[in-house]
Amino acid sequence: MYPDTTGHAPAVRAVEVHHPTPIQPAAVPIAAPLVPVQPGHVPLVASVVLPDGRVVTGYAIEPAKPDPVAAKPAVSRAAVNVALGGVGFLAACGGLLLLTTFIAALTALITQLIILAAVIFGGWIAVQVFTASGHKGGTTVNIHRAVIKRNHFHG
Repeated sequence: MYPDTTGHAPAVRAVEVHHPTPIQPAAVPIAAPLVPVQPGHVPLVASVVLPDGRVVTGYAIEPAKPDPVAAKPAVSRAAVNVALGGVGFLAACGGLLLLTTFIAALTALITQLIILAAVIFGGWIAVQVFTASGHKGGTTVNIHRAVIKRNHFHG
């Protein structure tokens, strides 16, 4: 009750009591980073009337809701097995192709090394044969003269 300040007899007046409407705080997940989001609609305004007659007005903050995720279709086990078998088959074919290529290259290398050795050895033999008659550095033996000298027939 409030006293009447008009000078009249005290009258009883009813006092209207306003209970505040609490604003629920927004629940922010700790793990998710805070990203400012523009609201898609204008939020409702919440007003609170205090006991002294003042009115406090504010917006209720709602957390941003992510878009719903579409359910992924189930993959059959047979499809997974066929796919893995295909990958394994392709890997085996590629490995065999590389193996045959390696064997062919190794065969070509060995063949060329044999040919190179034959050419070098053949050239060495040819040099020995063609330079034997014109060789000036060794002892030359004249068989006819030696036989005559041994028998003391000097001419």
